Amino acid sequence: MSAMAWFIVAIIVVPCSAMLWAVISVDRPGLAAVRSNLGRGKGKTTDSQGVEAPWLAQLGQRLTPKGYPAWLDKLLAKAGRPAAMPLERLLVVKPGLALVAGLIGILLILKTPTSTVILLALFVTVLAYFVPDLLLHSQGAKRQEAIELELPSTLDQMLISVEAGLGFESAMARAGQNGTGPLAAELLRTLQDMQVGRSRREAYLAMGQRTGAADLRSFVRAVVQADVYGIAIANVLRTQAKQMRIERRQRAEEKAMKLPIKVLFPLMLCILPVLFIVILGPAVINIIAAFSHM
Repeated sequence: MSAMAWFIVAIIVVPCSAMLWAVISVDRPGLAAVRSNLGRGKGKTTDSQGVEAPWLAQLGQRLTPKGYPAWLDKLLAKAGRPAAMPLERLLVVKPGLALVAGLIGILLILKTPTSTVILLALFVTVLAYFVPDLLLHSQGAKRQEAIELELPSTLDQMLISVEAGLGFESAMARAGQNGTGPLAAELLRTLQDMQVGRSRREAYLAMGQRTGAADLRSFVRAVVQADVYGIAIANVLRTQAKQMRIERRQRAEEKAMKLPIKVLFPLMLCILPVLFIVILGPAVINIIAAFSHM
């Protein structure tokens, strides 16, 4: 091959090889971790992470009523801000689900144009729009229950650390590192908020508002008052841990007392009719057969 041919091959091969190497060698998990760390400490997601096209996020924002994204952001905060469903993607998914359900409803209406089908299509369209909200609310409720269950044990761990000579923030860090549930993640998030310059009071109150758990809000208020009035934090932790254990036992007793009432309706509507059929069915058949021969 001549020198000109080698030069042409080099012009084509070298840039293509460089581009291929850039795509293969990029550290995608590292970039994802960096973006996640940069996004921590923010009360609201402002970028278009997770949305394939920014114009879709803008369109979803325009189709959403004013003030509704803030309410969705609170739901996401209570649910722990799932990585697979940021706010921008949620604003795109909700109208998309409603659009798909509406198109299916229109096809059904064109096939059988009755009032029942029209009402059913409207109901399914509205339900499809609010399905993500229901899922987030359910996930947030489960997360609050998990936090309330973990709180007494976590407070005991923090109390042991404080009595051993650690500071309150160090005890929080140790409890957050040793824990694996949502409460441990919230403790670490609160410490990160304080590291980036947020005051203690604001970080503690933000943790209580972010989770929505009543027991955690009560503990946060007690810690803030202890910080203001100079009360020993060990006494606060001991008192709060004892109170949280009592409240957890009371909630368990309340659920146990509600159980017979919840079982009553399935028992009457599903189980007792079947028992009556099994027990009285042969007798009824025999009576009918006896009277039919008369």
